[in-house]
Amino acid sequence: MAAVLALGCALAQGRPAGAIDWQPTLAFSQPWRAFSAAFVHYSALHLAGNATGLALVAALGAAARAPWRLALAWLAAWPLTQLGLLMQPELAHYGGLSGVVHAGVAIVCVHLLFAGHRWLGGAMLAGVLLKVLSETPWGAPLRHPSGWDIAVAPLVHATGLVAGTSCALLAEGSARRRRGRLIGSECTRG
Repeated sequence: MAAVLALGCALAQGRPAGAIDWQPTLAFSQPWRAFSAAFVHYSALHLAGNATGLALVAALGAAARAPWRLALAWLAAWPLTQLGLLMQPELAHYGGLSGVVHAGVAIVCVHLLFAGHRWLGGAMLAGVLLKVLSETPWGAPLRHPSGWDIAVAPLVHATGLVAGTSCALLAEGSARRRRGRLIGSECTRG
C-alpha cells in the first residue's frame, strides 16, 4: 500500500490540484476524489513531510510483520478518511497523505494489540490519539503551524485515526473468528 500511495503521489506531480483534490461539493458526483486527494501536495515541503510519514508507516508495518489483510484494511480506510471530511463542509479543498498516514499508523497499532504486544500497541495508539486531540479537530477547518508553508486540516488526522482503527478492528476480528472456526473444525474432525 505504501508503494501504491508513493507511486500515486509521483504521478500526480505537476497536475492541477483542483482536478483531483477532495472537494465536498463533488463527493458524490466524483467519488474517485476520495482516493485521488491523497496524491495532491501543495508544496515540496508538504510532499516531503507526507513521504517521510509514509516511509515510517511502511517501516513500522514491516517491523510489526503486519499481514496482508492489514494492507486491505488500509485500502478500505483510505477513502473513508476523506469521506469523514464531509463533517466539515467549509473545508472546500483538501489534498495530502496525512490522514491516510494516520490511518496506517492506527492499523499497525491495532495489529500490535492483537498480536500480543499490548503495551507497545496501546502506548502508540494512545500517543496518536493524544496528538490528534491536541490538534482540536473539532475546531477551525485549517491551522497554520509554524514551519509549514501550507495549512493543515486537523480533522483529516482524526478521520484517518478513526477509519484506520475501525478497518483494522474489522480485519483482525474477522481473522480471529476465521481462526476460531478452523480450530473448531479441526477439533470436531479429530
